[in-house]
Parts: sequence; C-alpha cells; structure tokens
Amino acid sequence: MTITIKGLTKSFDDTPVLRGIDLTVRDGELLALLGPSGSGKTTLLRIIAGLEWPDAGQLVVAGEDWLALSAQQRRIGFVFQHYALFPHMTVRDNIAFGLSVRPRAARPGNAEIAQTVDELLNLLQIEHLADRHPAQLSGGQRQRVALGRALAIRPSVLLLDEPFGALDAAIRRDLRRWLREVHEKTGSTTIFVTHDQEEAFELADRVVVMGDGEILQIGTADDLYDAPACPFVARFMGAVVELPVNISDGRATARGLDASALPVTSAPDGPGRLFLRPDSIALIPDPASPWQLSRKISTGADLRLTLLGPEGQEIPVDLPRRSAPPVEISQTYRLRPSVGALFSDDAAGAAATPIRLSA
Repeated sequence: MTITIKGLTKSFDDTPVLRGIDLTVRDGELLALLGPSGSGKTTLLRIIAGLEWPDAGQLVVAGEDWLALSAQQRRIGFVFQHYALFPHMTVRDNIAFGLSVRPRAARPGNAEIAQTVDELLNLLQIEHLADRHPAQLSGGQRQRVALGRALAIRPSVLLLDEPFGALDAAIRRDLRRWLREVHEKTGSTTIFVTHDQEEAFELADRVVVMGDGEILQIGTADDLYDAPACPFVARFMGAVVELPVNISDGRATARGLDASALPVTSAPDGPGRLFLRPDSIALIPDPASPWQLSRKISTGADLRLTLLGPEGQEIPVDLPRRSAPPVEISQTYRLRPSVGALFSDDAAGAAATPIRLSA
C-alpha cells in the first residue's frame, strides 16, 4: 500500500504540532519516523491510524481518501509501546482477537482463525507460549504477541509506536533483527516511530527526521550521517564538531583549519558553520595553529583525543590507534577534515544554506 500525505497540519490548543507534512511511503517499505520528543512523529502516526484528525491536508492510501474513513475501516495494525494485551486471554486468544470480533459477515470460520493464529505463532517463534497469559511472559515475548495480534487481521498498513521503548537494550537489539525478518516475510507497508537512531538505521529502508512538527530530511543512514540537510539534523545525529568559519570563494576558512581536502562549494561569502564528525579529522603538526592537544585516551581500537582551541573551545577527534601518526599532549595541530557539511549564516545569524562536502 502506497501512502501519500500532502500539506498535513495539526494543532492542539493553538499550538502547532504538524506544520505542513508532505510524505510518500512506498508500497512494502519499512519507514522510520525519527526525532526528539515533541517533534510530531507520534501525532502523524495517530492521524494515519485514524486516532487523530488533521486540521488540513490529504491522506491517500492506495488511491483512497483515508480521511473519509474511520479507524475501523482502514484495517490498520497498530502496535503500542506498552503492549495493550488482554490479561485474561491466552496468547492464542490475544492474537485471534481482531479476527474473532469482526462482524459475522466478515468473520473467518473458526478453522481459518486457528490456522492464521498457528501460522503467526510459528512466524513469531512463540508456539510454546500459545496457552500462557500475558502475566507469564517477558517484555519481549509480550511485544511479539502484540505484533502477532496486529498482523492477524492482515493489515493494509502496520504502524508501530516506540514498539521496543519499554524493553532493555539487549532485548531491543534482538527484536529489531527479528522484526526486520518478519517485515521481509510479510511485505507489509510499515511505519514505526522511534527516538533511537540505531534502531531506525538498523530497521528502516528510509528514515524521516522530524523536528518541531516538520520533516527536515528523508534518507538512508549514510545520507543523514554524511550530508545533514540542516544544522538540526547534524546536531541530532550526535558526536558533531561545530566550527565557526568564514566562507570565501566557496571554501571554509578559520585559524588552524585546512579545508584543502574539501571541494569548493557555491556557498556565498560570509560567516558560516562547518559541521564535522570526530572520525573525519586528520591532525597535522603546526606550531602556529591555536588547536592544542589537551587529552589522549586509548580505547584499544581508537585514540579519543580532545583539542583545546580559540576562546576555550574543546573538540573531540577520533583516530584509529594502530594507524594513527604519533600525537603528543600540549602540541598544536592543524585540523584537516576529509568530509563535512557547510552552512552559511543568514542575516539573523541562523545557519540556513546547506552545502554538502565530501571527500
């Protein structure tokens, strides 16, 4: 099912939550909505599910106007963070629930329901839990049952809202791999909400980064990491070195910065900011540079360095320990980045024009 969203807006008590969302989800795609709390991702998911209604905009699924349909008519599979299982029902009955409560004319026969449940128990690898109740299950097992209940109705679209947020890190990693396998077997168009970057990148075909009710960038993990579309995305991706620079003839210039490995851009002359990753910076000995090595720690695989620069600014630099050139505390070094993202400042001083820089 292809999902097309155009101009979607939503406010609560005059506070904008969604500010004109345009998004296309491809048939059979697993798409992640990634962003901090308050970015609007859960509200967007609930509108797709029919649990909230937009103030304006369009929501079309497989050519059909879903804003004209109730939640029940959309045949959505929804998995919540906290499972929402029926405690008095067994695992088997929980999975069968969506089928068994259909109107009589649309309800499958008992044999067909039992066959569907057996297939899902096998797919979810919980056959041995079929006759247990939710209280007898671990958190990870409960989340598998919740997904089974959502899949039982053969949903047109599967929606997951922070599905692993209540689980510990080790279980989340296992379930991410398992969910990706389930998605590939079922081929459902799937959207899931998360604030966990690792989760989004491991699971999704594409990631939608949201902030303050807007879509800021859509792409793969490599796209978002190497070419953030705006400073918000660069900072949200974490571990960023942010240098104030002057842009002259398409290059970033600053004391102690050697940008010769970066291509010339079309950025306008004037003040700007250069965003770098700690592992993309080489250090060149330079007694005239203001960047002084103040800390050096080995993790075994890497050297984690801290350099102190002009006006007390500290930046991290990561070098592979075995191949790194010798570096010494209190020595000064020129920064030579191999990849980064340059943003020119507008008149108000906010970074506005993204220029991708790559090796």
